[in-house]
Amino acid sequence: MAVDPISPRERILAAAARLLVDEGRDAVTTRAVCREAGVQAQTIYRHFGDMRTLLTTVAADGFRAFLRAKKSREAGDDPVQELRAGWDLHIEFALDNPQIYALMYGEPRPGSDVLEVYEVLHGIVQRAAAAGRLTVPVDVAASVIYASGIGVAMTLITTSSDDLPAAAELSSTTRDAVIGAVTSGSSAPRSGGAARHAVALATLLAQDPHGLTDAEVALMRQWLATVSGRG
Repeated sequence: MAVDPISPRERILAAAARLLVDEGRDAVTTRAVCREAGVQAQTIYRHFGDMRTLLTTVAADGFRAFLRAKKSREAGDDPVQELRAGWDLHIEFALDNPQIYALMYGEPRPGSDVLEVYEVLHGIVQRAAAAGRLTVPVDVAASVIYASGIGVAMTLITTSSDDLPAAAELSSTTRDAVIGAVTSGSSAPRSGGAARHAVALATLLAQDPHGLTDAEVALMRQWLATVSGRG
């Protein structure tokens, strides 16, 4: 008699992931998973407790796959280019795995796997700062890039191209705008006091225009960008 080399737990996870990918979140029911995995309901509950925990585990597996893909990329010489490549990888994963991505980022989930993805990004941003390429604090830059990437990914996987005519350009345009807003174009670090103060003032101005008009803010930003080396 042949012995099934795949454990019931692995079969349950694989069945839930298949249903999620092929038929969507609502298709992942106890009955459907039992049928796909060839197990009884009590086997699911013994391994996972309930269906919510099962889905959380499927999402965690998705995070791990994403992390493996991100960590397998070798660090390049240009950290800003590495940020762009990481953005593209994020969007590619979302488009290739829309149901899993929506489960990963669309539902509140306890645990540290979300933070692990953020920490990978944070490390690249820190390298950009060390290379003199960052124009805002590390935490601000990492948060902006992280949140913007998720926003674009969720938009692309939940909106049809008919409703979003510029979908093809959305990711690259947003990527360049966001990363361009927090990094400098030059790879040479600027250590001068004027440049540092210009970056600080530009950051404060973005948070509070201090009564300036839109035109005045735009002009001030242009001057500050020139002083800080971004002009």
